[in-house]
Amino acid sequence: MLDVLVIGAGLSGMTAAHVLRERGADVLLIEADAQVGGRIRSLRDQRTNRTLADLGPTWVWPKYQPTFAKWANSLGIETFEQFNQGGAVVHGYSPKPIRQTLPGQDGMTRIVGGPTSLIKALCKPMDPACIRTATNVAGIREGTAKKVSVHIDTGEKIEADHVVISVPLRIAAANLEMPWASPELLDAMRRAPTWMSTHAKAVVIYNKPFWRNRGLAGRIVSRTGPLVEAHDHSGVDGTPAAIFGFVGWSPAIRQSDPERLRKAILRQLVECLGQAAAKPEEFFIQDWAKNRKIVSDLDLSEPASHPNVGPEVLRQAHLGGSVRFSVSETSKISPGLIEGALAAGEQTAKQLLADEPDGTQTSPE
Repeated sequence: MLDVLVIGAGLSGMTAAHVLRERGADVLLIEADAQVGGRIRSLRDQRTNRTLADLGPTWVWPKYQPTFAKWANSLGIETFEQFNQGGAVVHGYSPKPIRQTLPGQDGMTRIVGGPTSLIKALCKPMDPACIRTATNVAGIREGTAKKVSVHIDTGEKIEADHVVISVPLRIAAANLEMPWASPELLDAMRRAPTWMSTHAKAVVIYNKPFWRNRGLAGRIVSRTGPLVEAHDHSGVDGTPAAIFGFVGWSPAIRQSDPERLRKAILRQLVECLGQAAAKPEEFFIQDWAKNRKIVSDLDLSEPASHPNVGPEVLRQAHLGGSVRFSVSETSKISPGLIEGALAAGEQTAKQLLADEPDGTQTSPE
């Protein structure tokens, strides 16, 4: 039986584990954080546990993303169109905000229940004992009897036939001891930015989507910020009512005075959407630049950039064919996006299965 240890329980790692488990492999998932999902997070109602908003990735384009569409169908995931009906507000280009119609992106949709629905669906068939959270990996070395030895920072060692590394490439390059890694591989890993790792996302919840009644789409584009871009983030039926926006202030500035940032965001929303924006029911800022399991020093030192398709060395097997990398940034399609994570996880699992001497079938579902 194929014995695989997956390091990192983000979407790509969860996808790889799902495909491997479905084909009969023995899989153990190890996650450094206290929860699975990686960059997929949600704001939840503490009383009902209902998903209120997405704190990580939000959008998918099933019309143009066949891999996502296939997985959504397989997992029973539903989507709905991004709300963009009514006027947008152009802010910071003139003394007062300008209301005008802006085209939306063709095929832009959101997931019912948020992208955490994907994580829930992938977790559901797995034995909870096969997922270890709050477990930090320190290194990956050659083990005994052609196995790979994974070293936990507590001193524990776990051996497996194969290891899939599903953590951000720059984090892996900086934090994991990998004596077998070639200079070419390490250079490619360091050159791969972790998409959205330096961003902050603000979510503001209201009792109703009052902007819709004013003929507004909830969409804001701004030259001055602090939100450089904002959108209606309400649920499929309009509840909960919400606006989300990307914070344009740098990590250092926004982290130096969080209360100033909060007040500035509310002032901007009032200016753009009306006085009703001044009194939200809930206000949360997810600053990904604080999460050192996701953002690296390299990410923080460079302007944010979307990852391009990386070199083949990122998709090749290493350590005698026993180690592979699988994150959204290694994908040949949609790198950095939800579809990229699904594609990378699926492809990595199928490569492992194809390498098995029993000729395990790896045809698509």
